[in-house]
Amino acid sequence: MSKVAVLGAGSWGTALSIVLADNGHDVRLWTHRKEQAEIINSTHKNEKYLEIMVPEQIKAFSNLEEAIDDVTAIVLVVPSKAIREVCSELNKVQKNKPTLIHASKGIEPGSLKRVSQVISEEMDAYSEEDIVVLSGPSHAEEVGKRQPTTVTVSSLNMSNAEIAQDLFINENFRVYTSPDIIGIELGGALKNIIALGAGISDGLGYGDNAKAALITRGLAEITRLGASLGANPLTFLGLPGVGDLIVTCTSVHSRNWRAGNLLGKGKKLDTVLEQMGMVVEGVRTAKAAYQFAEEQGIEMPITNGIHQILFEDMQPKDVVEQLMSRTKKEEMNDLAILISTNYGK
Repeated sequence: MSKVAVLGAGSWGTALSIVLADNGHDVRLWTHRKEQAEIINSTHKNEKYLEIMVPEQIKAFSNLEEAIDDVTAIVLVVPSKAIREVCSELNKVQKNKPTLIHASKGIEPGSLKRVSQVISEEMDAYSEEDIVVLSGPSHAEEVGKRQPTTVTVSSLNMSNAEIAQDLFINENFRVYTSPDIIGIELGGALKNIIALGAGISDGLGYGDNAKAALITRGLAEITRLGASLGANPLTFLGLPGVGDLIVTCTSVHSRNWRAGNLLGKGKKLDTVLEQMGMVVEGVRTAKAAYQFAEEQGIEMPITNGIHQILFEDMQPKDVVEQLMSRTKKEEMNDLAILISTNYGK
Protein backbone atom coordinates (compact mmCIF):
# COMPACT_ATOMS: atom_id res chain seq x y z
CA MET A 1 0.00 0.00 0.00
CA SER A 2 1.25 3.48 -0.92
CA LYS A 3 0.34 6.87 0.48
CA VAL A 4 -0.78 9.05 -2.45
CA ALA A 5 -1.85 12.70 -2.62
CA VAL A 6 -4.26 13.66 -5.38
CA LEU A 7 -4.16 17.42 -5.91
CA GLY A 8 -7.41 18.64 -7.41
CA ALA A 9 -10.86 17.55 -6.22
CA GLY A 10 -12.79 18.05 -9.43
CA SER A 11 -14.45 15.20 -11.31
CA TRP A 12 -11.23 13.70 -12.70
CA GLY A 13 -9.28 14.03 -9.47
CA THR A 14 -12.12 12.39 -7.57
CA ALA A 15 -12.38 9.54 -10.09
CA LEU A 16 -8.64 8.84 -9.98
CA SER A 17 -8.80 8.89 -6.17
CA ILE A 18 -11.45 6.17 -6.34
CA VAL A 19 -9.20 4.02 -8.55
CA LEU A 20 -6.33 4.43 -6.09
CA ALA A 21 -8.57 3.66 -3.11
CA ASP A 22 -9.87 0.53 -4.85
CA ASN A 23 -6.24 -0.58 -5.11
CA GLY A 24 -5.83 -0.28 -1.34
CA HIS A 25 -3.76 2.91 -1.26
CA ASP A 26 -3.97 5.58 1.43
CA VAL A 27 -5.47 8.43 -0.61
CA ARG A 28 -5.34 12.11 0.33
CA LEU A 29 -7.53 14.31 -1.88
CA TRP A 30 -6.57 17.99 -1.79
CA THR A 31 -8.81 20.93 -2.63
CA HIS A 32 -8.06 24.62 -2.11
CA ARG A 33 -11.59 25.07 -0.73
CA LYS A 34 -11.96 24.18 2.94
CA GLU A 35 -15.73 23.78 2.74
CA GLN A 36 -15.38 21.23 -0.06
CA ALA A 37 -12.93 19.16 1.99
CA GLU A 38 -15.31 19.22 4.96
CA ILE A 39 -18.26 18.08 2.82
CA ILE A 40 -16.28 15.20 1.32
CA ASN A 41 -15.09 14.03 4.74
CA SER A 42 -18.49 14.29 6.40
CA THR A 43 -20.77 13.01 3.61
CA HIS A 44 -18.35 11.01 1.41
CA LYS A 45 -19.79 12.84 -1.58
CA ASN A 46 -18.47 15.40 -4.08
CA GLU A 47 -21.76 15.96 -5.85
CA LYS A 48 -20.89 19.16 -7.71
CA TYR A 49 -18.34 17.22 -9.73
CA LEU A 50 -19.21 13.53 -9.53
CA GLU A 51 -22.50 11.95 -8.47
CA ILE A 52 -21.06 8.88 -6.79
CA MET A 53 -20.12 7.89 -3.26
CA VAL A 54 -16.49 8.59 -2.34
CA PRO A 55 -14.88 5.64 -0.49
CA GLU A 56 -14.37 6.33 3.21
CA GLN A 57 -10.61 5.65 2.99
CA ILE A 58 -10.24 8.80 0.86
CA LYS A 59 -9.52 11.73 3.18
CA ALA A 60 -9.91 15.27 1.91
CA PHE A 61 -7.53 18.10 2.84
CA SER A 62 -7.49 21.83 2.21
CA ASN A 63 -4.00 22.30 3.65
CA LEU A 64 -1.46 21.43 0.96
CA GLU A 65 1.42 20.70 3.31
CA GLU A 66 -0.70 18.26 5.32
CA ALA A 67 -2.00 16.59 2.16
CA ILE A 68 1.47 15.73 0.84
CA ASP A 69 3.06 14.81 4.16
CA ASP A 70 5.11 11.62 3.77
CA VAL A 71 3.46 10.55 0.50
CA THR A 72 5.20 8.30 -2.01
CA ALA A 73 3.37 9.74 -5.02
CA ILE A 74 1.61 12.96 -6.00
CA VAL A 75 -1.06 12.97 -8.71
CA LEU A 76 -1.62 16.48 -10.06
CA VAL A 77 -5.14 16.89 -11.47
CA VAL A 78 -5.84 20.63 -11.51
CA PRO A 79 -6.87 22.63 -14.60
CA SER A 80 -3.91 23.49 -16.82
CA LYS A 81 -4.27 27.21 -16.07
CA ALA A 82 -3.68 26.47 -12.35
CA ILE A 83 -0.59 24.28 -12.83
CA ARG A 84 1.98 27.04 -12.28
CA GLU A 85 0.30 28.42 -9.19
CA VAL A 86 -0.22 25.03 -7.54
CA CYS A 87 3.30 23.84 -8.37
CA SER A 88 4.77 27.06 -7.02
CA GLU A 89 2.96 26.47 -3.71
CA LEU A 90 3.89 22.79 -3.78
CA ASN A 91 7.53 23.70 -4.26
CA LYS A 92 7.48 25.71 -1.02
CA VAL A 93 6.17 22.91 1.20
CA GLN A 94 7.53 19.72 -0.37
CA LYS A 95 10.23 18.06 1.75
CA ASN A 96 11.02 14.88 -0.21
CA LYS A 97 10.72 13.76 -3.83
CA PRO A 98 7.73 11.47 -4.39
CA THR A 99 6.83 10.20 -7.85
CA LEU A 100 5.02 13.05 -9.62
CA ILE A 101 2.20 12.15 -12.02
CA HIS A 102 0.01 14.66 -13.80
CA ALA A 103 -3.34 14.01 -15.47
CA SER A 104 -4.03 17.54 -16.73
CA LYS A 105 -4.59 18.26 -20.42
CA GLY A 106 -3.56 21.53 -21.97
CA ILE A 107 -0.91 23.80 -23.46
CA GLU A 108 0.05 27.12 -21.90
CA PRO A 109 -0.73 30.04 -24.23
CA GLY A 110 2.16 32.44 -24.73
CA SER A 111 4.94 30.13 -23.57
CA LEU A 112 3.49 27.16 -25.54
CA LYS A 113 4.77 24.83 -22.81
CA ARG A 114 3.35 21.38 -22.27
CA VAL A 115 2.18 20.62 -18.72
CA SER A 116 5.29 18.58 -17.84
CA GLN A 117 7.48 21.50 -18.95
CA VAL A 118 5.53 23.94 -16.78
CA ILE A 119 5.82 21.62 -13.77
CA SER A 120 9.58 21.21 -14.17
CA GLU A 121 10.01 24.98 -14.38
CA GLU A 122 8.17 25.53 -11.10
CA MET A 123 9.47 22.53 -9.12
CA ASP A 124 13.09 22.64 -7.95
CA ALA A 125 13.29 18.90 -7.29
CA TYR A 126 12.00 17.76 -10.69
CA SER A 127 13.34 17.84 -14.21
CA GLU A 128 11.04 17.06 -17.13
CA GLU A 129 12.54 13.56 -17.16
CA ASP A 130 11.14 12.86 -13.67
CA ILE A 131 7.50 13.60 -14.49
CA VAL A 132 4.84 11.10 -15.54
CA VAL A 133 1.73 11.94 -17.60
CA LEU A 134 -1.50 9.91 -17.47
CA SER A 135 -3.86 10.29 -20.43
CA GLY A 136 -6.38 8.44 -22.56
CA PRO A 137 -10.11 8.05 -23.28
CA SER A 138 -11.47 8.28 -19.76
CA HIS A 139 -14.62 10.11 -18.72
CA ALA A 140 -14.55 10.65 -14.96
CA GLU A 141 -18.20 9.63 -14.66
CA GLU A 142 -17.47 6.16 -16.06
CA VAL A 143 -14.22 5.69 -14.15
CA GLY A 144 -16.02 6.54 -10.91
CA LYS A 145 -18.59 3.83 -11.68
CA ARG A 146 -15.79 1.29 -12.24
CA GLN A 147 -16.67 0.87 -15.91
CA PRO A 148 -13.87 -0.58 -18.10
CA THR A 149 -11.35 2.11 -19.00
CA THR A 150 -7.88 2.08 -20.57
CA VAL A 151 -5.25 4.82 -20.34
CA THR A 152 -1.55 5.33 -21.00
CA VAL A 153 1.19 6.62 -18.71
CA SER A 154 4.37 8.08 -20.14
CA SER A 155 7.68 9.44 -18.90
CA LEU A 156 11.17 10.02 -20.25
CA ASN A 157 12.15 7.80 -17.30
CA MET A 158 10.28 4.56 -17.92
CA SER A 159 10.85 3.32 -14.37
CA ASN A 160 8.68 6.22 -13.17
CA ALA A 161 6.02 5.32 -15.75
CA GLU A 162 6.01 1.76 -14.43
CA ILE A 163 5.56 3.02 -10.86
CA ALA A 164 2.48 4.94 -12.03
CA GLN A 165 1.23 1.90 -13.93
CA ASP A 166 1.45 -0.23 -10.79
CA LEU A 167 -0.34 2.39 -8.69
CA PHE A 168 -3.39 2.59 -10.94
CA ILE A 169 -3.85 -0.66 -12.82
CA ASN A 170 -6.71 -2.94 -11.78
CA GLU A 171 -9.48 -5.04 -13.32
CA ASN A 172 -11.49 -1.93 -14.26
CA PHE A 173 -8.69 0.49 -15.09
CA ARG A 174 -6.09 -0.89 -17.50
CA VAL A 175 -2.86 1.11 -17.83
CA TYR A 176 -0.33 0.91 -20.66
CA THR A 177 3.10 2.58 -20.79
CA SER A 178 4.71 4.66 -23.54
CA PRO A 179 8.02 6.54 -23.84
CA ASP A 180 6.48 9.31 -26.00
CA ILE A 181 5.58 11.95 -23.44
CA ILE A 182 5.40 14.68 -26.12
CA GLY A 183 2.83 12.76 -28.14
CA ILE A 184 0.84 11.73 -25.07
CA GLU A 185 0.56 15.30 -23.79
CA LEU A 186 -0.18 16.86 -27.18
CA GLY A 187 -2.78 14.23 -28.09
CA GLY A 188 -4.61 14.79 -24.80
CA ALA A 189 -4.55 18.57 -25.20
CA LEU A 190 -5.28 19.05 -28.90
CA LYS A 191 -8.24 16.64 -29.08
CA ASN A 192 -10.22 19.09 -26.93
CA ILE A 193 -10.18 21.61 -29.80
CA ILE A 194 -11.64 19.06 -32.20
CA ALA A 195 -14.23 18.11 -29.57
CA LEU A 196 -15.36 21.73 -29.46
CA GLY A 197 -15.78 21.49 -33.23
CA ALA A 198 -17.78 18.26 -32.92
CA GLY A 199 -20.09 19.92 -30.43
CA ILE A 200 -20.50 22.93 -32.72
CA SER A 201 -21.36 20.61 -35.61
CA ASP A 202 -24.04 18.88 -33.54
CA GLY A 203 -25.33 22.21 -32.28
CA LEU A 204 -25.75 23.37 -35.86
CA GLY A 205 -27.81 20.26 -36.57
CA TYR A 206 -25.33 18.54 -38.84
CA GLY A 207 -25.17 14.75 -38.96
CA ASP A 208 -22.72 11.89 -38.70
CA ASN A 209 -21.05 12.64 -42.04
CA ALA A 210 -19.86 16.03 -40.83
CA LYS A 211 -18.67 14.68 -37.48
CA ALA A 212 -16.77 11.79 -39.08
CA ALA A 213 -15.00 14.20 -41.41
CA LEU A 214 -14.20 16.54 -38.55
CA ILE A 215 -12.71 13.79 -36.39
CA THR A 216 -10.67 12.35 -39.27
CA ARG A 217 -9.28 15.65 -40.52
CA GLY A 218 -8.84 16.78 -36.91
CA LEU A 219 -6.62 13.76 -36.31
CA ALA A 220 -4.58 14.79 -39.35
CA GLU A 221 -4.05 18.26 -37.83
CA ILE A 222 -3.08 16.84 -34.44
CA THR A 223 -0.61 14.45 -36.07
CA ARG A 224 0.86 17.16 -38.29
CA LEU A 225 1.52 19.53 -35.41
CA GLY A 226 2.60 16.80 -33.00
CA ALA A 227 5.18 15.35 -35.39
CA SER A 228 6.62 18.82 -36.02
CA LEU A 229 7.22 19.12 -32.27
CA GLY A 230 8.96 15.76 -31.91
CA ALA A 231 6.11 13.33 -31.21
CA ASN A 232 5.99 9.85 -32.72
CA PRO A 233 3.10 9.89 -35.25
CA LEU A 234 2.18 6.35 -34.22
CA THR A 235 1.24 7.66 -30.77
CA PHE A 236 -1.77 9.41 -32.29
CA LEU A 237 -3.15 6.04 -33.43
CA GLY A 238 -3.28 4.90 -29.79
CA LEU A 239 -5.35 5.57 -26.71
CA PRO A 240 -4.15 9.13 -26.01
CA GLY A 241 -4.65 10.01 -29.69
CA VAL A 242 -7.54 8.59 -31.69
CA GLY A 243 -8.98 6.89 -28.58
CA ASP A 244 -9.28 10.12 -26.61
CA LEU A 245 -10.40 11.97 -29.73
CA ILE A 246 -13.32 9.59 -30.33
CA VAL A 247 -14.59 9.60 -26.75
CA THR A 248 -14.33 13.37 -26.38
CA CYS A 249 -16.01 14.14 -29.71
CA THR A 250 -18.95 11.77 -29.31
CA SER A 251 -20.09 11.89 -25.70
CA VAL A 252 -22.36 14.18 -23.72
CA HIS A 253 -19.97 13.58 -20.79
CA SER A 254 -17.39 15.73 -22.59
CA ARG A 255 -17.27 19.31 -21.34
CA ASN A 256 -15.68 20.40 -24.62
CA TRP A 257 -18.43 18.76 -26.69
CA ARG A 258 -21.10 20.33 -24.49
CA ALA A 259 -19.51 23.78 -24.74
CA GLY A 260 -19.22 23.44 -28.52
CA ASN A 261 -22.83 22.30 -28.73
CA LEU A 262 -23.96 25.49 -27.01
CA LEU A 263 -21.77 27.59 -29.31
CA GLY A 264 -23.31 25.85 -32.32
CA LYS A 265 -26.75 26.77 -31.00
CA GLY A 266 -25.80 30.44 -31.03
CA LYS A 267 -24.66 31.16 -27.48
CA LYS A 268 -21.66 33.45 -26.90
CA LEU A 269 -18.47 32.09 -25.37
CA ASP A 270 -18.76 34.01 -22.08
CA THR A 271 -22.32 32.75 -21.61
CA VAL A 272 -21.26 29.19 -22.40
CA LEU A 273 -18.38 29.19 -19.92
CA GLU A 274 -20.61 30.64 -17.21
CA GLN A 275 -23.30 28.06 -17.89
CA MET A 276 -20.79 25.18 -17.86
CA GLY A 277 -19.49 26.07 -14.39
CA MET A 278 -16.35 23.96 -14.96
CA VAL A 279 -13.14 24.44 -16.92
CA VAL A 280 -13.36 23.86 -20.68
CA GLU A 281 -9.74 23.11 -21.56
CA GLY A 282 -10.25 23.27 -25.33
CA VAL A 283 -10.86 27.03 -25.23
CA ARG A 284 -7.45 27.80 -23.73
CA THR A 285 -5.73 25.15 -25.83
CA ALA A 286 -7.21 26.54 -29.07
CA LYS A 287 -5.37 29.80 -28.43
CA ALA A 288 -2.08 27.97 -27.86
CA ALA A 289 -2.52 25.63 -30.85
CA TYR A 290 -3.30 28.54 -33.14
CA GLN A 291 -0.08 30.22 -32.01
CA PHE A 292 1.84 26.95 -32.45
CA ALA A 293 0.53 26.52 -36.01
CA GLU A 294 1.51 30.07 -36.92
CA GLU A 295 5.03 29.69 -35.53
CA GLN A 296 5.60 26.21 -36.98
CA GLY A 297 4.04 27.00 -40.34
CA ILE A 298 1.62 24.08 -39.95
CA GLU A 299 -1.68 23.98 -41.86
CA MET A 300 -4.51 23.56 -39.34
CA PRO A 301 -7.73 24.85 -40.94
CA ILE A 302 -10.10 23.29 -38.39
CA THR A 303 -8.12 24.71 -35.46
CA ASN A 304 -8.02 28.10 -37.18
CA GLY A 305 -11.79 27.96 -37.67
CA ILE A 306 -12.42 27.11 -34.01
CA HIS A 307 -10.12 30.00 -33.04
CA GLN A 308 -12.20 32.35 -35.22
CA ILE A 309 -15.41 31.27 -33.50
CA LEU A 310 -13.95 31.55 -29.99
CA PHE A 311 -11.89 34.71 -30.25
CA GLU A 312 -12.78 36.54 -33.47
CA ASP A 313 -16.59 36.49 -33.14
CA MET A 314 -17.08 34.60 -36.40
CA GLN A 315 -20.34 32.73 -36.82
CA PRO A 316 -20.07 28.92 -36.79
CA LYS A 317 -21.97 28.53 -40.09
CA ASP A 318 -19.59 30.97 -41.77
CA VAL A 319 -16.62 28.94 -40.57
CA VAL A 320 -18.19 25.74 -41.94
CA GLU A 321 -18.74 27.43 -45.30
CA GLN A 322 -15.13 28.62 -45.24
CA LEU A 323 -13.84 25.10 -44.55
CA MET A 324 -16.04 23.49 -47.20
CA SER A 325 -15.03 26.09 -49.82
CA ARG A 326 -11.28 25.68 -49.47
CA THR A 327 -9.25 25.14 -52.65
CA LYS A 328 -9.70 21.61 -53.92
CA LYS A 329 -6.83 19.28 -53.21
CA GLU A 330 -5.83 15.64 -52.91
CA GLU A 331 -6.42 14.06 -49.52
CA MET A 332 -3.01 13.20 -48.16
CA ASN A 333 -2.69 10.48 -45.59
CA ASP A 334 -0.73 12.53 -43.07
CA LEU A 335 -0.05 9.57 -40.82
CA ALA A 336 1.28 7.41 -43.65
CA ILE A 337 3.53 10.18 -44.93
CA LEU A 338 4.89 11.02 -41.50
CA ILE A 339 5.41 7.40 -40.53
CA SER A 340 7.17 6.49 -43.77
CA THR A 341 9.34 9.61 -43.58
CA ASN A 342 10.34 9.37 -39.95
CA TYR A 343 9.82 5.79 -38.82
CA GLY A 344 9.76 3.62 -41.92
CA LYS A 345 13.48 3.66 -42.64
